[in-house]
Amino acid sequence: MSDARTPILEGRVALVTGGSRGLGRATVLAFAREGADVVIASRNEESCAELAEVVRAETGRRALPVGAHMGRWADVDALVERAYAEFGRVDVLVNNAGMSPLYDDVADVTEELWRKVVDVNLGGPFRLTAAIGRRMADGDGGSIINVSSVAAQHPLPDVIPYAAAKAGLNAMTEGFARAFGPSVRVNAILPGTFLTDVSQHWDMEAFERDAQSFALRRAGEPEEIVGAMLYLAGDAGSYTTGALLRVDGGYLPALR
Repeated sequence: MSDARTPILEGRVALVTGGSRGLGRATVLAFAREGADVVIASRNEESCAELAEVVRAETGRRALPVGAHMGRWADVDALVERAYAEFGRVDVLVNNAGMSPLYDDVADVTEELWRKVVDVNLGGPFRLTAAIGRRMADGDGGSIINVSSVAAQHPLPDVIPYAAAKAGLNAMTEGFARAFGPSVRVNAILPGTFLTDVSQHWDMEAFERDAQSFALRRAGEPEEIVGAMLYLAGDAGSYTTGALLRVDGGYLPALR
């Protein structure tokens, strides 16, 4: 009797935005290792192509790198066309691309910064979810995972535009779950603090002090997002939709 198990995403196609680094990269690799062909999208097509080579070499799965700016609807529409031209369908969509530019004071936030943050974190996911979700609903269904943030529920002064956009993404998650159900599930993961390439620019001494307010008293590693991603993408999450799943180590913002 064989002990071999069927990979969770065997034969499926997954599209991951912001897929070339950080949580997106960890997700792409996990999906491919579980049998999915992958579309890797980010603004840096060269980085996407490098990861696509890793996917092919390590897993034997097909991988399509696509350069696309999620704040530009023309890029989003072109990404959809590239994905369907290559694979004929998308079974799992992960809206992971995001950005949170720094500013010194909320009064210094410009219209340009505001629009850029909202366009990438909310506008792009709306357009991509509307386009792919409609095709999923008209076809064999699928799973859509929005990567939100604990900032949507615990906004701090230095990320107000980002937090507002992610709060909108949470609302959009439930709305699309109703729009495209019952064959399409739409959920959101709310990550806390993870040690990605962005964290290389942190004041780690200050962060370690802040992390003492977390239940786990530490940041997460990118691979620690994988369990939640696979649950929501695969059949184990078949009765989960419109949900906001915190993966944050018991995050609470430090009181200063």
